[in-house]
Order: sequence, then structure tokens, then C-alpha cells
Amino acid sequence: MSAPEANPALGYSSSLPHDDRPNAEEERISQATQLQLTWWRFRRHRLAVISGVVVLLFYLVTVLADFLATSDPHATNARRSFIPPQEIHLFDDGAFRPHVFGLTGRRDPRTFRLSYAPDATRKLPITFFAKGYSYRFLGLFETERHLIGVQGRSNDVDGIFPLGTDQLGRDVWSRLMLATRVSLLIGLAGVGLSFVLGVLLGGISGLYGGAVDSVIQRVIEVLHSIPTIPLWMGLAAALPPTWSTVQIYFAITLIISLIGWTDLARVVRGRFMALRGEDFVLAAELAGASQTRIVLRHLLPSFTSHLIASVTLALPAMIISETALSFLGLGLRPPAISWGILLQDAQNVQTLVLAPWLLVVAVPVIVAILAFNFLGDGLRDAADPYGD
Repeated sequence: MSAPEANPALGYSSSLPHDDRPNAEEERISQATQLQLTWWRFRRHRLAVISGVVVLLFYLVTVLADFLATSDPHATNARRSFIPPQEIHLFDDGAFRPHVFGLTGRRDPRTFRLSYAPDATRKLPITFFAKGYSYRFLGLFETERHLIGVQGRSNDVDGIFPLGTDQLGRDVWSRLMLATRVSLLIGLAGVGLSFVLGVLLGGISGLYGGAVDSVIQRVIEVLHSIPTIPLWMGLAAALPPTWSTVQIYFAITLIISLIGWTDLARVVRGRFMALRGEDFVLAAELAGASQTRIVLRHLLPSFTSHLIASVTLALPAMIISETALSFLGLGLRPPAISWGILLQDAQNVQTLVLAPWLLVVAVPVIVAILAFNFLGDGLRDAADPYGD
């Protein structure tokens, strides 16, 4: 008896039963690479995807910090002290014409406190790609163009201050843009160095074992036994006060990296010890592959996703480290600008009474830390593409 012919009307298209034929989805999954499986699983984690977009926006700010600033973040002006956040009006007489009102200062005769009020008779148009202070765009060429600016200034007080000014009359928005760049780049550089140290020392420890493993593990235990904050404070306090801002920047990055590599090293060590006895590693050794080739071509790619997740989760700790050191006065110092330095400006109770808007600096710190943690959780879940 011959096999039945294909008949779509009857619900089958071959002689094999429907349940025995792999469907398109199963075939697509079976042929996908590990990177594709990780990406498909990551896309299902909505919160992690949103957090990834937020993280990308933060790093976009680091690239375009000077372009997004509205005025020189280092320029002081006593006449602009403690200007409250300025309202930006988008429409004028039903037409889209962004503008802000000019400011009028008035000193209270009883408290001698200078207060500012918008003057509705003076509208300052907001222009895009306006001229401002000079800076090097992406470090490539000199320019004076900024995303937004105002026209028609009649005095030193007039301007655009979306987040107000501090005690010295410096624009908080512009300072926040540059602080975001400094803090995030320190975190990224610190994680990069700790990643290299963690993978290198953890790989050596797990691959060779023996006395080498014992020495590396004892070093990790010694570093873990020292209280973190006093260690940071002691190392940061040892920096010479005569060092420039750039020297302190790299020193803080190095200090944070030397402390932050231990956890990643233990993860890499554990993975190497678990994988070095697997069949594919033994097959590579029998085929004559060198230790370097085995590590780079077989061991590391097998848990790259876990490394990415570990790095993402380590970034918030690095950012908090720099912010805490600078807040305590042991990290970056003025005229450098970072999240910790801006929070240090807001720690005075009297300042907070006069200018509570200075606490807005805490918002990007909290948002960035949460975004990195949610992104890390999503990457960690996606690192096992074959999971449920």
C-alpha cells in the first residue's frame, strides 16, 4: 500500500505524522547561535530592555555633555546665586516658540535674601544650536555650538537655568551634564580594569590550580577581610594634594579597580574548574591545541554571557564608590565635577533650606544604579538561553 499523498486540506503535507515533523520555531531555535538565543531571551525581559535604553541614554549624555550644557559649568556669578529652576514655555500665542522669561532680582529688606521672579514683559527666545562657551566636541575640534541657548539677554541674570543655580551662581543643569560624564566614565574605566584583572587572575587560578591557586585565593581573602569604606578612605587620603585633577581621576580609577576584581576572579575560577574536565576541552588538548587557544577559543566563549552580566552588575558598585569618595571629600576635588562633588555641595542644611533643588543630583544617581541593576538581572537570566 502506497504512502498517502500530501493533502493540505486534510491537515498534513507529507507522509509523516504532524507531531513527528519539527515546526519552524523549533528548527529556528536549533540552528540559532548562542548569541542569538541570548538576545531572544533578553528581549522577553521588558524591564531589562527599558533599563538598557536608559543606560544608553546616560552614556549618550557622557559623549554630548558639553553640547547639552547651556552655560559654562565653571563660570561663577554672585548675582545669579540660588536662582530657582526656570520654567520653559514651549508655546507663545498658540505657536511653537520656546522661550523663558527674563529674571528680576529683589532683596528682602528684612532677611537680606536675594530672590528672583520671572518678568513676563521680557521673553527670551530659546534657539537651537546656539553659540555659547567654547569646548572641543568629542575631543576632535573646537566649537561653540550647544543644543539650546537664549537670545536677547539684557543683564547677567538672564539665561536658561532648567535646574536653577548653586550658591556661586553656576548652572546646575550644565554641571550635572559634565558630572554624569565624569562619574560614568570612571565607573566604566574601573570595571574595564577590574574585568581584565578578574579574568586573568581568576583564569590562572582555575586553570593551573595548586600553589598558584592558593596564593591568588589568599590574596582575595585578605582583600575581602579589610572593611571596604575604610580601605577606600585610606587609599584615597594617600593621594598627594598637589596632584592635578587628571592625576586624581586616574588614581581613583586604579584604586577602585584594584579593589573590585576579586568577585569576578572567583566566578571565572569556578567556571574554569568546572569546564576544564569537559569532553570538548580534553578533545582540544588531544588535538594539540595550546593552553592559550583552549582558553580563548573554548573556555571563555562558553560563559561570555555570564561575564557580561557580572560586568553590568559591577558598574553600579564602581559608580557608587566614586560618588561616595567624592562626597566624603576623599575622591575627586574641585574644580573637577562629578556626582559626588555635586552631592557634597548639597549636604549643607542651610544650603538645602535656601536651594532644595540642589538635591536633584541624587535623581540621576538613583536612576543609573537601578537601570544598571535591572539590565544586569536581564543579562544574567538571558545568559542561560536554554532555561525556562
